[in-house]
Amino acid sequence: MDLQGFGHLLLSGAWMTIQLALASLVIGLIIGLLGATAKLSHNRIARGIATTYTTVVRGVPELLLVLTIYFGGSQILMWIAGYFGYDDYIEVGPFAAGVAALAIAFGAYATEVFRMAMLEIPKGQWESAQAIGMTRIQTFFRIILPQLWRFSLPGLGNLFQVLLKDTALVSVVGLNELMRQAAVGAANTKQPFDFYLAAAILYLGLTLIATFVTTYLERRSKPEMYKKVAISGGNA
Repeated sequence: MDLQGFGHLLLSGAWMTIQLALASLVIGLIIGLLGATAKLSHNRIARGIATTYTTVVRGVPELLLVLTIYFGGSQILMWIAGYFGYDDYIEVGPFAAGVAALAIAFGAYATEVFRMAMLEIPKGQWESAQAIGMTRIQTFFRIILPQLWRFSLPGLGNLFQVLLKDTALVSVVGLNELMRQAAVGAANTKQPFDFYLAAAILYLGLTLIATFVTTYLERRSKPEMYKKVAISGGNA
């Protein structure tokens, strides 16, 4: 591959892709936890809002979310700010629009992952914690949340790999992430194959790193399972 001095563009684009993916991941995890809690709550309104959110978002292409938030986000924010007497223009940049769109999409799928993980935890643990005087918030953070990661990590790992690849969609609104930088390099050098192949290798490398980290976290969260697998393999 001859990148003709444009290799630094791909590296800067890869760094932007990492920042975009990690920011979307953090916000998406928070949305997913809130959504799963709402879906399992006894409040009908909360369940209805969470169900509507996951149904709508999972039925809309991520690209459409990116475009809608990028072109419509400023209008919505200015409309809200107008109620507080703020009349200046509010611009939603490509990075903020990308993070918002990807986090909303990731959160919808993470909601279902967390919901299924919560259902795996016996209800008796809630009752036992309340019996010794813990509030529901204390029970959630001290008892439920540590176990929640053990059940949800495989699903979240798969979702994050999808999220990494979906960052390429943000290139349509002008963010200089990996895909857009590859397009810029290809246009300037007239060597599209080299640049898109290099971008594919970088995406693959990021995905392999994400897989390694996810596997490591799974081993840390379920050490007894991997010990059993090792013992059974040794006996075989």
